[in-house]
Amino acid sequence: MTELTIAKRFCGPPASSNGGYFCGLVAALSAKTLTVRLVKPPPLDTPLEAVELEDGGIEVRHGEVVIARARVSELVVEPPAPPSYVDTLDASLKYAGFVEHPFPTCFVCGTQRSRGDGMRVFAGPVAGRELVAAPWVPHASLDNGEGKVRPEFMWAAMDCPGCYAANASGRGNWLLGEFTAHVDRLVHIDEPCRIVGWPLASKGRKHEAGTALFDEDGELCGRARAVWIEPAA
Repeated sequence: MTELTIAKRFCGPPASSNGGYFCGLVAALSAKTLTVRLVKPPPLDTPLEAVELEDGGIEVRHGEVVIARARVSELVVEPPAPPSYVDTLDASLKYAGFVEHPFPTCFVCGTQRSRGDGMRVFAGPVAGRELVAAPWVPHASLDNGEGKVRPEFMWAAMDCPGCYAANASGRGNWLLGEFTAHVDRLVHIDEPCRIVGWPLASKGRKHEAGTALFDEDGELCGRARAVWIEPAA
């Protein structure tokens, strides 16, 4: 059993963890690829128990309440070619969250978070493509001690752009339901990165999106697939 505690800094909605960051922490407990399914919003500043299951999965609990279940899985997603860094800058200017944001204090995409406090990943539509993109320059506070970004923050960076790929308007309190990611290599602190997101499928209130993170040279460093849940009307 491993204890996890999510600090308030890493919120998504005001009272719970950013989903991608939380899923990244859980995935880091295993050497296998995991799909993390969020059962309840992960609470902040609250000790949680992560228990390894016989099948290699992980269950995260708060007392008797199950917060998340992670199962061993395979990531199947093919990232598109990334836009240029200049094009990601242009796309970010059209970020829907600048007009209306359901969670403006989100650690990853919140507009009320300053650089060095939040990640400020603002994914907007790329002209002529069914794609959203954002520039991202990792801050020193995300350092793993070797000048590179800790894996859970790369998971976090690939979280919110998927929501804006699946939900172009950005309206509504959509929440992460499942997340599967793979980090091919850790990017460097202060490295100008590109993050993209694209829609995959929709059925009812469930929407799937892919995301990917590219380094300064446009090489793929991480990829992910997510299920987003649209709130009932």
